[in-house]
Amino acid sequence: MGREEFVFMHSDLSETRVTLKRDGTVFDLVPPPTKVLLVHRAGRYEIDGYVYNSAEEPKILMTGKWNESMSYQPCDSEGEPLPGTELKEAWKLADAPKNDKFQYTHFAHKINSFDTAPKKLLASDSRLRPDRYALEQGDLSKAGFEKSSLEERQRAEKKNREEKGHKFTPKWFDFANEVAATPWGDLEVYQYNGKYAEHRAAIDGSSSSEEIDIKSTEFNPWQYEDLAAN
Repeated sequence: MGREEFVFMHSDLSETRVTLKRDGTVFDLVPPPTKVLLVHRAGRYEIDGYVYNSAEEPKILMTGKWNESMSYQPCDSEGEPLPGTELKEAWKLADAPKNDKFQYTHFAHKINSFDTAPKKLLASDSRLRPDRYALEQGDLSKAGFEKSSLEERQRAEKKNREEKGHKFTPKWFDFANEVAATPWGDLEVYQYNGKYAEHRAAIDGSSSSEEIDIKSTEFNPWQYEDLAAN
C-alpha cells in the first residue's frame, strides 16, 4: 500500500478533522467518538456490561477484568450471546515495563525516552520538561519545584506578551477561518501548516556532523511564529 498524506485540523475540546490529500476525503471526529457502555462490577477487578445502540438495545456484551483483559460477543435484545458467535478477546494487558515506577505503558516510556528523540529536538518537546524528567527519576521534591518554576514562567511570559501587545500565533498551525460550536462556547479551528515537516527535512538533510547532547537543551514550551520567547 502506498504512502498516504493527511491534513489534520483540530479544535481543542471540539473536533478533529482528517483530510486525505489524495482525493480530498474528509473524516470528522466529533466527541464523543464512543458508544454507550453500561457496566457493573461482578467481583474484584471484574467488569460485565453491554454496548447499546441508539434505541438503547444491547448489541454487544463485554466481560473481563479491567486490569487483565476484556472480551466481547454479539448479543440479542435480551443480552444473551447470539447463536454461532463466540467470545473474542478485544484487549489484553501487556507485561509491565521493567523498572517502571508509575505504571506507565511501553508506549508512554517510548515517547518519553531520549533514545527515540530526533536530532536537534525542539526545545518545546516534553522529553525536556525538567519536572517530568525528575518525576521519571523518582525525585518527587525536584519534580514539584520544577513544576512550580514552569508555572511561574508561564505566568511571566503571558504578562510580558500582553504588555507588549504580542498576539499569540502558533508556529506549526494556521487558523482555518472556521469556528466550531461546542458546549464550552465557540472555538477557533486550526490546521497543521506543514512547516514542521519542512523543519525536520532541513535538519535531517543537513550534512552537519555537530553532535549535540539532547538533554542539555533547555526546555522552552513556547513555539510562536516570528516571536522569540524571553
